[in-house]
Formats: sequence, C-alpha cells, structure tokens
Amino acid sequence: MTDASYSSKGPEAGQAGLGVAYSAGELAEVEARAADYFALLKPRVISLVVFTGLAGMVLAPGSLHPVLAFTALLCIAIGAGASGAINMWYDADIDAVMARTKGRPIPQGRIGAQEALGFGILLSVASIAVMGLALNWSAAALLALTIGFYVFIYTIWLKRRTPQNIVIGGAAGAFPPMIGWAAVTGDMALLPVLLFGIIFMWTPPHFWALALYRSDDYARAGVPMLPVVAGQLETRRQILIYSLLLVPLTLSPWVLGLVGPMYGIGTALLGLGLLMLAFRIWRGSDMRAPKQMFGYSILYLFLLFGLLMLEHGFGIAPGFPGMAL
Repeated sequence: MTDASYSSKGPEAGQAGLGVAYSAGELAEVEARAADYFALLKPRVISLVVFTGLAGMVLAPGSLHPVLAFTALLCIAIGAGASGAINMWYDADIDAVMARTKGRPIPQGRIGAQEALGFGILLSVASIAVMGLALNWSAAALLALTIGFYVFIYTIWLKRRTPQNIVIGGAAGAFPPMIGWAAVTGDMALLPVLLFGIIFMWTPPHFWALALYRSDDYARAGVPMLPVVAGQLETRRQILIYSLLLVPLTLSPWVLGLVGPMYGIGTALLGLGLLMLAFRIWRGSDMRAPKQMFGYSILYLFLLFGLLMLEHGFGIAPGFPGMAL
C-alpha cells in the first residue's frame, strides 16, 4: 500500500475505525473483481426471472410480510444467478469462441473456472436453504428443481446435443411464477401453471430469433441451434408455428376467467404485434425482423406480466384463487 493511502496524520489515523484505508488502485481492483462476480450471475436474465417471480407472488391469494416477500425474490434472483455462474463454468470453452460471450469473466481469465463453480454451488445451496427456512419448503423444492433443470438438463445434457435444447431447456426459465406463487401459498394452482406454460412456449421463438442472426457464432462454437442444424428456412417456420401456439395460450387465463379484461385485451393487442413479426420472419424478406423479434419478445413478456400485476392492483381481475390444484 502506498503512503497516499494513509491519512496525513499518519498510518494509525488511516487504519482507525473499521479498517484500513485503500488506495485508489486497490479500490478499483476490488470494484472490478466484484463486477466480474456480478457478471457471472447473468444480471440481464435475472431481471426477467425476478419480474415473473414477482408476478406469481402478487397474483397468489394471501400476502407476505414485506421482509419475507423481499427474501423470496432475493432467493429467486440468487438461485437464477447461481445457475448462470455454473453455466458459465461449464460453457467456458464455447464462450471463448463466440463473439457474444467471449468477453465474459472466465474466457478473459479474470475469474477461474473452479472459482465460478464454487461460487455457483454456494449460492445455489444458500438460496434453496433460505427459501425453505424463511418461506416454505414447497417453494424451496421448486427453486431447487429450477436450478437443477437449468444446470443438468439444459446446460450439461441438451445444449450441445440437440436443436431441441431451447424447447426442453426453456422449462428452467418458466418456473419463477410457480415459485413466487408457492412462496405465498405453499401450494400450486392452475394460474401459475398457465404462466409456466406461457414462458415455456415463449422461449423457443425468442431464442431462435437470436439464433437466426447469430447462427455463425453458434456454428463456430459447435452448438446445434436450430438454424445451424435445420437451416434458416425451417427455423423461420418453427418461429411462426410457436408464435401461433403462444398467442392463444397467453389468452387462456382470461378465457378461463382467472384474470380480467385489461389483461385479455392488452395481451391480444401485444400478440398481434408478435404475430406480425413472426410472419415477417417466415416470409424471409426482411433481414431486420429476427433482431426486432428478439427485442420485442422481451418487451412482450415484461408487458404481459406487468398487465397481470397492474390489473390485480386495480382490483379488476376476478377474485379467484387461481383454481387450486
């Protein structure tokens, strides 16, 4: 440590209080290290996971103390981040050759692969344990299932073996509404299951749109995404098929009387936008459409779940306990 890191009154003053004062360089190093560990958690993915988990909590009958509600959301976020860290450990080799991922901490050598693995395991265990002890073990079991599915089924088994990796593996990202619901109620109902189905069906067209304009990246890494294995034409066709299946599914909570008209009308309008993009992709005449579909699909899901919570907040939705299972 340099002399500049101490107070002008001497080293004793610089070390007074809670600890040692650090130089600007040392502080920058600590901040960079923290930023790298934060990047392991895939924070952009966490934002959508937490938002859909929050929707499950808001829609569930009953309520939680604000501290417990925050704890549940924190456990969902940490569990999702733990999955991301383990995924980065396992996929470090392919991340290093993909333009989209080569700047991640492990390929750049800023964090060791074993460090990332240990970090992910620690956060996984902690998030599940805290969810079980603070909320209930039903929610904790669903969180454990989510982490296990993402790590073992998607990352280790499916991702490098089949173009159906996203179709089946998408279940991992669809559990948060069920976890949020279970955190409040300790049980399950039809509405959170339908929300699971919506995210599950949303995942393939969302990621295939990305894969269409990143197909060279995936091919270089040897990841059998649908455009790499089946070609652009088949991928565009599958995006249209899944979009045509997704839109009616998003309307099912309204049709079944589980939610109100604000969600139903808003979802129908948003679905029209999604289908327009899917048809543009299918026609193949607009090279900008896949990237627009990828961006719009993220907004689309945020708005769907936002409508659910907004409607619930205004008291428009039916006073229905989600049809308990």
